[in-house]
Amino acid sequence: MGATILLAVAHDEARTAWNELLTSQGYKIIGIGSGERIADLCLHLRPDLVLVEACLPDISGFEVCRRLKQDSKNRLTPVVVIASFLDDSDASYARDAGADDFWDAHPSRWEALTRIQSLLQLKSYIDEQGEAVIFSLARSIEARDSYTHGHCERLSRLAVKLGSRIGLSPDDLNALRVAGIVHDIGKVIVPDAILMKPGRLTFEEMKIIEQHPVAGERICSPLKSLRRVLPMIRHHHERMDGSGYPDGLRGNKIPLGARTLQIVDIFDALTTDRPYRRALSLQEALRTMYEEAERGWLDAELVSAFATTAAVVKPSWTLEFGETYQRAQAI
Repeated sequence: MGATILLAVAHDEARTAWNELLTSQGYKIIGIGSGERIADLCLHLRPDLVLVEACLPDISGFEVCRRLKQDSKNRLTPVVVIASFLDDSDASYARDAGADDFWDAHPSRWEALTRIQSLLQLKSYIDEQGEAVIFSLARSIEARDSYTHGHCERLSRLAVKLGSRIGLSPDDLNALRVAGIVHDIGKVIVPDAILMKPGRLTFEEMKIIEQHPVAGERICSPLKSLRRVLPMIRHHHERMDGSGYPDGLRGNKIPLGARTLQIVDIFDALTTDRPYRRALSLQEALRTMYEEAERGWLDAELVSAFATTAAVVKPSWTLEFGETYQRAQAI
């Protein structure tokens, strides 16, 4: 699929001409005639490029550009300001606003397409490098704690298996794969003394821990390639009864991907050693998960669905695990 370009040009004829030119090259165009909505549209649509006219009826293109570049979630989106004529002062305004390029209103077809292609290639490269950095950071955070060695890779595999079981789309499965690796990246803000504390956390320490999903979303949000992952990062500690964090979401308001990731996250946490307790047996872990579902914390249907994916953990467990899940509530 071609890149998505948000086009903000006041006059219908000019906007139509730009739309025809760019769609003929396979780009997806979202055209509007004003500027105030651009920031919100960028957050929801995550365009690969913004073309904004300098003189819009409600706000200048320079101010639109400045607002986008001041927002960490939009900062990496290339912005081109199009002026009706080139002027030294306008060029200075565009530069000060952080514009990635500044055009005359009538560049040649070849020039416009070439410059757009260059900006999109640069954006793609930045996204790829940024994603690689985030993956490296996520693994380095995991390495801080010897107890969680391999946790992210296990989560990534198990989440995809569970997601496949419940019929998620290929795009959602890929998002789960990535989320399994980066879901706890926000723990970079948590001091080691809290992260690896062997005893019960204080109220103040728990509040610091509860900020890590928000921090993780903020770290990953500038990259368009991670947009499907953001709800999983932010909401994988919510609870079905609304007692989770950071937003206290309830029931189906918690994204399905986040609920799916949560199930395998809890299973892995229960069945591995942690600073504050030894690993639980399989039966103890299953019983705990069903108890949490009955308490209103976990999605009971997903806990049951996870029972049928037990063979992916260790094939020899298949029959025993399946039977155990079916009987777990009675244990």
